[in-house]
Amino acid sequence: MGIPTEPIGSIPRPAALIAALADHAAGRIGDADLAARQEEAVADTIARLERIGSPVLTDGEQSKPSFVTYPLSGHDGHRPDGAVIPFADGHTRRLPRLTAGPFRYGAHAATYLRAARRHTDLPVKQAVIAPSALSLLYPAEGVDGYPREAFVDDLADEAEADIRGCLEAGAHVVQLDFTEGRLSLKLDPGGGLLDDFVALNNRVLERFSPAERARLGVHTCPGGDQDSTHSLDVDYAGLLPKLFRLNVGNFYVQLASEPDPERVLAVIRDHLPPGARVFVGVTDPISGVAETAEQVRDRVLLAARHIPADRLGTCDDCGFAPFADDTSTSRDLAFDKIAARIEGTAAAAEALGV
Repeated sequence: MGIPTEPIGSIPRPAALIAALADHAAGRIGDADLAARQEEAVADTIARLERIGSPVLTDGEQSKPSFVTYPLSGHDGHRPDGAVIPFADGHTRRLPRLTAGPFRYGAHAATYLRAARRHTDLPVKQAVIAPSALSLLYPAEGVDGYPREAFVDDLADEAEADIRGCLEAGAHVVQLDFTEGRLSLKLDPGGGLLDDFVALNNRVLERFSPAERARLGVHTCPGGDQDSTHSLDVDYAGLLPKLFRLNVGNFYVQLASEPDPERVLAVIRDHLPPGARVFVGVTDPISGVAETAEQVRDRVLLAARHIPADRLGTCDDCGFAPFADDTSTSRDLAFDKIAARIEGTAAAAEALGV
């Protein structure tokens, strides 16, 4: 049987694509030239993952502007001056601000999935942004003629369509990125915002059948951008019990960069829903040194002391470059870490006899 292992999503873009993104932003090349470089990057990402033996593939989000804003491509009803997300090293990211309704996705994740599947016959997973993250686009002062209730209705419909489109396009699994979950406890330590996020996501997830939800998952981490995080100082014990209320079959939990992973594993053990699988992070994208297969093996064996092997999987803590302009981690280092995850997970499975 083995222990399943999957990537989370983004992989650093190759130099040619990074240069093309800069040239496109400056008006030196057009959409077609940029699309060609993106297609080359997707093909290379798929090929490299296959060469290192990844059983599940991803396009590395080579064509996404970021893991959170891809639905806004071609959408005019927003401005760039939305909510600010501060990171521990002092840099910030700013979300767009909705200025008009109705809210509609300008791009759907199934487009990226279909492009990736042209290059492989192996299983491909697809990451989508959780509706809770996009709910932050709606400003506190409201939008003229477009009440928040109407926005949330539209958002739920669009998020459902995004997920369903990926399932219908043959995704091995669809992963909702929920990095704002841990951040919400920094913004609202009382947990009310987190409760709202979980309720909104479940409002969408309940529209899927049990068989479909078995192919859905949720990823949580403290954010990872330019070798920094936005909420690593937030206690996981406040997040995980509520995270596990989400109606999905798979949970992807950052763990390698946690200061006390055994404490987190105990929380997972006590709250993981029956029938669900948890993929624990065994590589840290922020660390500038590649893990060894032996380090990964030992992290998996530690997790197996708390979680039955038949409910355990492994992943990377986070995406390696969730924003297209993040070059803090090299592409080669990311693939070295992924290779260690694959090899170390297999070694742990052998040691456990599964």
